[in-house]
Amino acid sequence: MSGRARLAEGALLWEPSAAYREATTMTDYLAWLERERGLTFDDYAALWRWSVDDLGEFWSSIVEYYEIPLRGTWAHVLGRATMPGAVWFDGAELNYAEVLFQRVVAERPAILFQSEHHPLREVSGAELERAVAAVAAGLRRLGVGRGDRVVAVVPNIPEAVVAFLACASLGAIWASCSPDFGTPSLIDRFAQISPRVLIAVDGYTYGGKPFDRRSVVEALRAELPSLERTVLIPYLDRDATARSGEMTWAELSAGPPEPLTFESVPFDHPLWVLYSSGTTGLPKAIVHGHGGVVLEHVKALGLMFDVRDGDRMSWFTTTGWMMWNFLIGSMLVGGVPVLYDGSPGYPTLDVLWDMAARAKVSLFGTSAAYLGACMKAGTRPRSAHDLSSLRAIGSTGSPLAVEVFGWVYDAVKADVWLVSMSGGTDVVSAFVGGSPLLPVHAGELQARALGARVEAFDEAGRSVVGQTGELVLTAPLPSMPIYFWDDPDGARYRESYFEMFPGVWRHGDWIRITERGSAVIEGRSDSTLNRQGIRFGTSDLYGVVERLPEVLDSLVIGLELPGGRYWMPLFVVLAEGSLLDDELIGQINRSIRESLSQRHVPDVIVAVPAIPRTLTGKKMEVPVKRLLLGRSLDEVAAPGAIADPTALDFFVAYARVVAGMAG
Repeated sequence: MSGRARLAEGALLWEPSAAYREATTMTDYLAWLERERGLTFDDYAALWRWSVDDLGEFWSSIVEYYEIPLRGTWAHVLGRATMPGAVWFDGAELNYAEVLFQRVVAERPAILFQSEHHPLREVSGAELERAVAAVAAGLRRLGVGRGDRVVAVVPNIPEAVVAFLACASLGAIWASCSPDFGTPSLIDRFAQISPRVLIAVDGYTYGGKPFDRRSVVEALRAELPSLERTVLIPYLDRDATARSGEMTWAELSAGPPEPLTFESVPFDHPLWVLYSSGTTGLPKAIVHGHGGVVLEHVKALGLMFDVRDGDRMSWFTTTGWMMWNFLIGSMLVGGVPVLYDGSPGYPTLDVLWDMAARAKVSLFGTSAAYLGACMKAGTRPRSAHDLSSLRAIGSTGSPLAVEVFGWVYDAVKADVWLVSMSGGTDVVSAFVGGSPLLPVHAGELQARALGARVEAFDEAGRSVVGQTGELVLTAPLPSMPIYFWDDPDGARYRESYFEMFPGVWRHGDWIRITERGSAVIEGRSDSTLNRQGIRFGTSDLYGVVERLPEVLDSLVIGLELPGGRYWMPLFVVLAEGSLLDDELIGQINRSIRESLSQRHVPDVIVAVPAIPRTLTGKKMEVPVKRLLLGRSLDEVAAPGAIADPTALDFFVAYARVVAGMAG
């Protein structure tokens, strides 16, 4: 363990054997390209270059290789290649759920599920199809059809998958959040899209403790005037009954059996709305289309993650994180998602490894924070569990520290393929990640994803290799948002990604692409927070903190420190006569926890004289972050752009405190 902890970045940890390479879907795809298209490639780098240079040929090969049932006619795979506004398969139709059920086998498990109070169980393909058909019929009876919105406050349970697939089959639009979200956060998200139906649990269990959410459901019903019906899933209390205006999950599913049918929709018809908070205003309501998600997920999961037919894939996630959507996407290539609801640390950090062993998981996915916590706790899964079925470990949410790479090979499995990936809710996938044909080097992501023209740009917009730059995409990806909800002229969409480099997608991560084509993610270049592997914006937190009469203003910063540590200080300007004592600190933290979630609670709260703002009144989050990470004042802010230049003085001094922590 100690030797592994001293690994240098770039140290070789794993290489696929000839037998391993031969068994991968990627190798089969390469053979298919040679047989069907007459294309051969010397290595992954050549394959990647072709995939981004000839986007039409590459993505049409994905459609053909995975036998995606596109209907209609289209003149071009990529009719317009400009960003934003790229048009894919114009004239084609399909349905996400139909593509997925092509791969579901009636006689074998389609889903596995475990929670803190439910032992591991299987849901067969036949059971899943019957359940989706019944819920789709129930929603249809409620008047739900193409383009209608159904929102859900549900844990990572089979009912969530059933409800989502039922919506997709109807051409309805899905949006979900985890039940630990605070009521204001839920309203801010769901009110934007005017849903017709709400599906919600009565409560949930986390860390062995029950949390009743009936009051949250009542608040949502009161604050969402578009709601026509609420469906209650009795989860915390199996005997919970519907109240006035509600119906139970069983009632929704009741009725004469009906076959599962699929509404054929245009390639870019909305599939779901995912939420990604910005630094100001309401969370961004990101809309993805059926076709773009299908293409991206079969490529990412089938080729980049090597999920094969019948493989069991777990990923610790909630329904409020894009990794839930990604996990369900494994079914598009015949994967079997393994769902877990509960705390990853209850009763011990071994719970997920134990589930992986019992479920015979092939791909175990989690956050970098969880792997780091296991390392710090001295956990050794290989000693306690039979992980013979485990072929790969996936990590995302934040950069995976070099020493954690080493811990995986020492304490989990010596011959496992470790896939660290980085992407975003914005494309519900990864820009950079793994390839089963390439070696694993400590601290590095193996490769840029096929079809994703990822580059590192310096401040002048020049592509650089071997030095840190802005992560950008210089060509479109099918799963880019088709639009933001309630953004009719696309202004917010353009501002989010295309303001810095017109026509080029800027993601907000620092990336360094190595000479051998691997990559290192070096944190966020914007002010989006990234706590415990979950990204969220600052505006939600400000709304809670600044409602308190004692707090006049606030600023929160997320800092990536050496060793994979993440530190999130909250700075507050207090009202006259207020004191930042233990009582007020407790009150602030309690308000954040109750209105948002535990992951929003800062590591420290610091009183400051003033919050620095631009001349237009925007909080200077990015300049402060750069100051605290060691940049000079001259590098981060021009005096003429600051409303009160003295407001940065405190943070210049505080940077020395952070430097001491980093050291």
